[in-house]
Amino acid sequence: MTKLFKIIALLEGISLLLLFFFAMPMKRLFGHPEFIFPIGMSHGLLFIGYIILAIMLKFEDNWSAKKLGIVCLASIIPFGTFYVEKKYLKNA
Repeated sequence: MTKLFKIIALLEGISLLLLFFFAMPMKRLFGHPEFIFPIGMSHGLLFIGYIILAIMLKFEDNWSAKKLGIVCLASIIPFGTFYVEKKYLKNA
C-alpha cells in the first residue's frame, strides 16, 4: 500500500502545483476559468485519496500521531508531498 501512497502523493503534489501556478493564474490574469474545474476536481479527488491512504498507513505501518499530522499537513503546502516522499517514504 505504501507504493500506492507514493504514487498518489506525487500526483496530488503535481495537481496542487498545477492548480496554484497554472489554473488560478489563467483564471485571474487571463480570464480563462475553464481550467479550474478539471484540475480542481482531480486535485480534490487525489487529496481525499491521499488523506485516506495516510490514515490507513498510520495503522498498517504503526505511524505516530506526529508523523500522520506532518504527512497530512504537507498535503496543503505546495511541494509538501514531495518533502514527505523524500523524508518519510524513501525506504518504501
